[in-house]
Amino acid sequence: MAGVPSFVSDGPWLGLFLFLFCVVLLRAQATYWAGRWVRRGAEVAAHDEVHGRRARFASHLSGPSWERAQRFLDRWGFVGVPLSFLTIGFQTMVNAAAGYTRMRWDLYTAAMIPGCVAWAVVYSFLGLSLMSAFARSPLLGVGVVVGVVAVAWGLTSLRKAMQRRSAGSDARTPR
Repeated sequence: MAGVPSFVSDGPWLGLFLFLFCVVLLRAQATYWAGRWVRRGAEVAAHDEVHGRRARFASHLSGPSWERAQRFLDRWGFVGVPLSFLTIGFQTMVNAAAGYTRMRWDLYTAAMIPGCVAWAVVYSFLGLSLMSAFARSPLLGVGVVVGVVAVAWGLTSLRKAMQRRSAGSDARTPR
């Protein structure tokens, strides 16, 4: 096939894609159901040990990330579920928030599947590309990993700096 990388046309990509699709599907469903489980525990009086643990766990679902995930779902609804799979880390909060807010399971699952497909495509291509880089040259592979880590660190630092500035707590502001 013209223009298609050999690792795709030779078959290993499909196996990795299917494996990653199953992993992300199971993880997303488990996170959704954990959110529902926590919601149930938060609603039930903490009269026994099981419900008490759930209520205590529910108290940990707070903070800016949790609130952002809930606002994201409020704004985007079911469309937000597959969109969240294009992020790193945030998708877990969105999946848990979908369960916690009792988004209908059938609609959640229908919205989640395209996100799982996109996630598996991205990560299978990245994984096989990284393996290919290591096979060509270990130094190239290490360079790719260092580059990815540097970009991720830079983006995270930039995001945190922007959050601090928007909160009005820029460290460089004189007191």
